[in-house]
Amino acid sequence: MRRNFVGIFLLVLLSLTFAAPALATDAADDVAKWNFDVFLNDKKVGKHSFTVSESGGEKQVESEASFKYTVLWIPAYRYQHTAAERWDDQCLVEIDARTNANGERLEVRGQHTGSAFRVVNSDDTRAELPACVMTFAYWNPEFLEQSRLLNPQTGEFVDVTVEKLGTETLEVRGEPVTATRFRLTASEIDMTLWYSPNDEWLALESVAKGGHIIRYKLS
Repeated sequence: MRRNFVGIFLLVLLSLTFAAPALATDAADDVAKWNFDVFLNDKKVGKHSFTVSESGGEKQVESEASFKYTVLWIPAYRYQHTAAERWDDQCLVEIDARTNANGERLEVRGQHTGSAFRVVNSDDTRAELPACVMTFAYWNPEFLEQSRLLNPQTGEFVDVTVEKLGTETLEVRGEPVTATRFRLTASEIDMTLWYSPNDEWLALESVAKGGHIIRYKLS
């Protein structure tokens, strides 16, 4: 069970680092704050909170996640993640992400320099990417137009496919909301995303190995 759970979270969480649904904003300070409850199947396993602020045309994104899965009250898996991104328009300028996945420590650092975006990960592997890259930045629907995205947990630049599946009614905090559904797939990732008519990200669901379902719900 422990091995299966580790696999599930590492496959799904690698793409969730900077998800941003519509929740609360402070127009005076150009700051938006969000909080998720995270569930494995129907069991709550943790929270993911973050802040997006804007100043001088740039966005700063700060994220913090903490999950713990227990079996018979015994901790079987722990996950902690903190990250910071800086954006200029639709392009990532800088990233610093740190993860502790049940004792395995991962770090990704990247910065835009001249004609490229350079990335260094935990084992000092270095990569030079195109000058304008995006992460799995769900707060910005422009990411749905991309064919490759930077994974902020592993530092990999992965191929992605996005398919628009139509509209449906989704329950958000107990209220029915008309939402457009998208499917995003990549290597070992298959998830569904919902957006409001105002392009606000509302929900995510992913079916992982063994038929387990991971959900992020607005709290």
